[in-house]
Amino acid sequence: MILLRHGQSEFNLHFTATRRDPGIQDPRLTELGHQQAEQAAEALLAETGGAIRRIIASPYTRALQTAAPLARRLGLPVTIQPLVRERYAFACDIGSPRTKLAMEWPDHDLSHIEEVWWPAIEEPAEQVEGRARLFRQEMAALEDWAETVVVSHWGFILSMTGRSMANGEWLRCDPTGPGPESIVWKHS
Repeated sequence: MILLRHGQSEFNLHFTATRRDPGIQDPRLTELGHQQAEQAAEALLAETGGAIRRIIASPYTRALQTAAPLARRLGLPVTIQPLVRERYAFACDIGSPRTKLAMEWPDHDLSHIEEVWWPAIEEPAEQVEGRARLFRQEMAALEDWAETVVVSHWGFILSMTGRSMANGEWLRCDPTGPGPESIVWKHS
């Protein structure tokens, strides 16, 4: 499968400049973030020859906005999967309720997620790593996992691969292989 980190969000822009939580909940993509999403869609289509059959995205707005250009080009639905959400640690990790997302994204099936689908308190790293192991197992059980793009977040991708990814960056991940040997929870 291919793991794609969402494009630059309003939170990323401010946090990178100040190293302080700017208090933006469920941030949207910046103009650069939209460009990164478009560029990722083009690169993934070229890389795979259009052989993508499934797009999975976290319910955060920034992930849905990043998945949109690829879904549009391929004519595929986006499967919303809370397991691939970000580690809850900052204001940006407070999501939008399911009913609000349903109004903004009427073409997405959100019926299977809770109204409040993000944790109420900071999520320990071990819990995110556990979500990543569960998702890895679920994907490994699918025959066509190699034709899947997963639009996710820094912490979840780190838990899946042990790698720190930049906004709009992507990499291949074999869910049938072992997980990372070690994970260092520090933003680079």
